[in-house]
Amino acid sequence: MEPKLIDHLFRHHSGKMVSVLTRIFGLVHLDIIEDAVQDTFIKASINWRNQQPQHPEAWLTTAAKNRVLDIFRKLKTERNHLPKLSQGVDTIAINELFLDTEIEDAQLRMIFTACHPKLDARDRISFALKTVSGFSTKEIASALLLKDDTVKKRLSRARKVIQKADLQFKIPRGKMLRERLESVMEVLYLIFNEGFHSNTKAQLIRTELCGEAMRLCQLLLKRNDMRLSEVYALFALMCFHSSRLDSKINSNNEILDLKHQDRSQWHFPLIELGNSMMNKAIETETFSCYHYEAAIAAEHLKASSFETTSWDKILKLYEALHSLQPMPSHILTMAVICMQSNNYKQANNYFNKLNASDLGQRAYLYYAAKADYYASEHNFKAALKHIDLALEKVTNALEKAYLDKKRAIWLSANN
Repeated sequence: MEPKLIDHLFRHHSGKMVSVLTRIFGLVHLDIIEDAVQDTFIKASINWRNQQPQHPEAWLTTAAKNRVLDIFRKLKTERNHLPKLSQGVDTIAINELFLDTEIEDAQLRMIFTACHPKLDARDRISFALKTVSGFSTKEIASALLLKDDTVKKRLSRARKVIQKADLQFKIPRGKMLRERLESVMEVLYLIFNEGFHSNTKAQLIRTELCGEAMRLCQLLLKRNDMRLSEVYALFALMCFHSSRLDSKINSNNEILDLKHQDRSQWHFPLIELGNSMMNKAIETETFSCYHYEAAIAAEHLKASSFETTSWDKILKLYEALHSLQPMPSHILTMAVICMQSNNYKQANNYFNKLNASDLGQRAYLYYAAKADYYASEHNFKAALKHIDLALEKVTNALEKAYLDKKRAIWLSANN
């Protein structure tokens, strides 16, 4: 079997397996469960070289469950810690936990456990990405712009808190549910963003992560008690962004910015679904950051061309978003928006509110935007200086190639 297929299965099914097995064996055994799932995929990569089983996911789930039992037997803890997996009613109950609806319930329990208030907010995100979506430590580090060692410490700290506080593997109710949902949505937003604009060196877009975030968001919307306006807004945002994925890179594997994207490639069914979700999202008196971000994405989709984009409206939406959730990236985006409407004075005012370091590992975006600013003023010497700074900082190969192309044009203009 192709290694890529194993990776695909791990991405899509490891979170499900960890969640279901945790529901059976308990959070106290989470480390052993994760190791067992990892071992199962290693075993699959060996056993499936010659022949793939007819139902790969079922094979993996059964193998993982058996692997956990093997480990527990070796540790001689079966009597004290395991549910009785003998024949009869207990066996039927365990098997029912592998039904689709029960798998979904287990995954919701896991993500709400990961977002428990007793866990540090930074640790929650790392832990959720690991247990729910099967991220590796390196992938979490990339998504959160952290060092590998920092992620390892956060995961370890989260597990210790879960053990010490004896957290329950369940979905909260009432007021606690609403509070916990905020953290859950933040995690799903982060997973989606890593897919839509990846920090990895080789890939700009990771569609499987976008799909995973949307799948988990849909799990929330299946529950009556979780159908809040901001959850609808988050899902609408994901739909709007996903509709443009096919147009972000051309056939030569080159980045296409919004101005040069083929709008006929935008996926209309996803736009329609996003509009439907947005109609439900605005049935409220107060708007969240997800409402504003979705509204901004919708404005881009409404425009028949880049030139007809309503930049003034988008700027007002960004100002409202920044007022609600102040972030350096919003200020940078507002500077870029002003440049699109030829308001270079206002763009410069926004630039003056920022330092490149404010954007952390995305500092290259600041330098790239400043380079565009100077190029618009035909100051190609300053533009080249800033594009070089951007090239020093950028890590993604496709983005580097995109900036190199601009540099070549400006270098020619400067000579």
